[in-house]
Amino acid sequence: MKTKGAVLWEVGGEWSVEEIEVGDPREHEVTVELAASGLCHSDEHLVTGGTPVELPVIGGHEGAGVVTKVGPGVTSLQEGDHVVTAFIPACGQCPPCSDGHQNLCDLGAGLLTGQSISDGSFRIQARGQNVIPMCLLGTFSPYITVHEASVVKIDPDIPLEVAALVGCGVTTGWGSATRVADVRPGETVVIMGAGGVGMNAVQGAAAAGAKQVVVIDPVASKRERSMQFGATHTFASAAEATAALVDLTLGRMAHKVIITVGDIQGENVQEALTMTAKGGRAVVTGMGSAANVDVKLSLFELTLLQKDLQGAIFGGANPRAEIPALLSLYQGGQLNLDDLVTTKYKLEEINQGYQDMRDGRNIRGMITYSDADR
Repeated sequence: MKTKGAVLWEVGGEWSVEEIEVGDPREHEVTVELAASGLCHSDEHLVTGGTPVELPVIGGHEGAGVVTKVGPGVTSLQEGDHVVTAFIPACGQCPPCSDGHQNLCDLGAGLLTGQSISDGSFRIQARGQNVIPMCLLGTFSPYITVHEASVVKIDPDIPLEVAALVGCGVTTGWGSATRVADVRPGETVVIMGAGGVGMNAVQGAAAAGAKQVVVIDPVASKRERSMQFGATHTFASAAEATAALVDLTLGRMAHKVIITVGDIQGENVQEALTMTAKGGRAVVTGMGSAANVDVKLSLFELTLLQKDLQGAIFGGANPRAEIPALLSLYQGGQLNLDDLVTTKYKLEEINQGYQDMRDGRNIRGMITYSDADR
């Protein structure tokens, strides 16, 4: 079918909203009509070149919608089902999936190739060329054709614009605190960066029973908003927070520190470890450039104080279980999703949405689709 999509043709360029063609579903695939797509910082890394991918690429990996077509062999979904996209597919059969680590599914190796899981071909074309969909999804279009491993069925009573957030940012942030950092009741937790991921790490840490949730962000409005999601203290810089933690913890520092800045730099790692207590854990969730391999790290401190430095992807979640569980918490009033979206945009306004993100005006921007986009 012919529809619209936001395509990136060159590193450093803008998203070009233009006509694209989305193919019909093949073996084990479905077509989904999306209601909304989050504007995640990970797609910004495509623009900067920090995430290497062959161009052109259609961005977007955080969406929700309704299944409109079902391909051969699909048994888990049918037309009319409401689904959330999962930015890492989960086959359920590979060693990581079988071991309870769906976020590390072997199918993730093909996320940036654009080649479909089913047969290695492409489902999106623009200007007569194959287009790579971000994370095999490409939610910067009102229609996607994707493998059934890349979507999770949800309760149809949940608003789709709300559900879209759980496809990446919410699950990543919440799980970084509750699963990867393993926050325990009474602990002091530091969150470095209060954007679309960090704000949900704040919620996760608070829900896990942290006594003190310390947020670091240079943007005053984000620091203020973080109090609404469970922060107890906020600071504009790691240096300010480090000095304050000495008093807040009687010199013991934070049990857990979670780095959720949008563009992580090498010095952020040592900043986090400096704030981490003996035997504590620092979690690296934020993404940086694939070319950046330089990290500031005191090996002396890491060894002698037995600190733990841990990477995290998708919050360590099993998305087929975690996405419905988080939406259930939302329905029960235990997870705040309604206040995460700062601004909603039309597809044609996508470049303004990302400029607002760069300028620190958004926690999470969101594209909402209308008939004009289809």
